[in-house]
Amino acid sequence: MEKTYDIIIVGGGPVGLFAAFYAGLRNTKVLLLEALTDLGGQVQTLYPDKKIWDVAGLPGVSGRELIDRLKKQLAKFPVDVQTEAKVTDIVRVGDNWQIAINDGQTGVTGRSVILATGKGAFEPRRLQIDNEAELEGHGLSYFAPDLSLYQNQEVAVLGGGDSAVDLAEQLDSIAKRTYLIHRRDQFRALEQAVLALEKTKVIKKTPKKVKSAQKTADGRLELALQHVKDKNQQEELVVDNLLVQYGFLTKGQADTGWQVDLDWDSAGIVVTDQMETKQPALFAIGDASSYPNHVDLIATGFGQAPAAVNAAIAAIDPDRGGPGHSSSMNL
Repeated sequence: MEKTYDIIIVGGGPVGLFAAFYAGLRNTKVLLLEALTDLGGQVQTLYPDKKIWDVAGLPGVSGRELIDRLKKQLAKFPVDVQTEAKVTDIVRVGDNWQIAINDGQTGVTGRSVILATGKGAFEPRRLQIDNEAELEGHGLSYFAPDLSLYQNQEVAVLGGGDSAVDLAEQLDSIAKRTYLIHRRDQFRALEQAVLALEKTKVIKKTPKKVKSAQKTADGRLELALQHVKDKNQQEELVVDNLLVQYGFLTKGQADTGWQVDLDWDSAGIVVTDQMETKQPALFAIGDASSYPNHVDLIATGFGQAPAAVNAAIAAIDPDRGGPGHSSSMNL
């Protein structure tokens, strides 16, 4: 007989992991679905070595350490987990939700569903030069999952936001020489990140852009930099690696192809203050959710997760008592 879960959580990033843990803490039958081969979402895939500053009590925790801690926390209670499980449809059948996985190869049933799917599939904003595709993977990269690979190398980071500034600051103690190239005079990163950058030996090239890039005879990259305000000002820069940190384009959850009818806006799935969508026992949290003045932070999602779990329990079992304080539990 097919198992029916109390709560199915779609998305195994930080917010989904914490929601699954909290659902286990409430002693519900929980299933966590993740489309990738491992848990952790974009944090694990895109910036495992990046320092994260918006998680209370863990200042400067790396993405990798945060996911490891969340996995350890999740293991405290019995929670079923399926990876490589892409949700391809969600359909309401009677009082339950049926979820199709991997184009209907398998399916699961839940009394309630919490969507923690972020902004959807992501694609890096690419460097606009003619031979970009040829250079990718041969000195040009958009991801830096292992900073130790840049030990004693000369590295250029391209961008001016949080990811670029944080990456350059971290590489300063690893690489032989680090350059930070930005098309504006001012960086858009958090103020403290910019202050930390000023204390490093990172060489800033502003306001400049990469006009072209070519492989040298010894396999390095020769970058042609052009001053944004004066095109006659140009210089050449030879590095071992170029890390482009322009951010990411997201496909958006509205393109999922799911049959379920939801309200969407430009930011995500419209929800109430209890993270409820327009559908019964269907919730959205983290970057997948939208309401006025929503802030896309991991910390925001961590706060939304218990609200959604508690609301899900109330929806499927109205007679059940509300949550107590975890500090009073003998765990």
